Amino acid sequence: MTDLVTQAAWILVAAFVLSLTYEMYRATAKAGVSPHDSTASFVKNNIALYLVAALVIVLLFAGFEWAPWVGLVFSAAVTAASILYYNPRILLDRNPGVVDWFEDIAFTSLVFLAMALLLYQVLGVTLEP
Repeated sequence: MTDLVTQAAWILVAAFVLSLTYEMYRATAKAGVSPHDSTASFVKNNIALYLVAALVIVLLFAGFEWAPWVGLVFSAAVTAASILYYNPRILLDRNPGVVDWFEDIAFTSLVFLAMALLLYQVLGVTLEP
């Protein structure tokens, strides 16, 4: 397993731990603020994403030869969904504050960074100090 893949996997861990913590906060402390802020909504709309993310992260850490491609496709899809769906629909419904904007920018940035590292990996680009 290469350093780029390992770094991308750890970045995805950080992104999804941040996201899971934030979504649990919205489902409990901010319950009822929007239709997206409840335990039922959290379970219905997020559990599958976190399970797929966990699987992708495990595959990246396991070092399968094809895992960087899976991680790249997953990261690209999550980045696109965050920018094109989550931001204009869900985030704005939540009457966002500083915490909401911080989480959104940090999460999207981390997943984008993982995508960039995985793209370097599949293209065979090496980063030298």
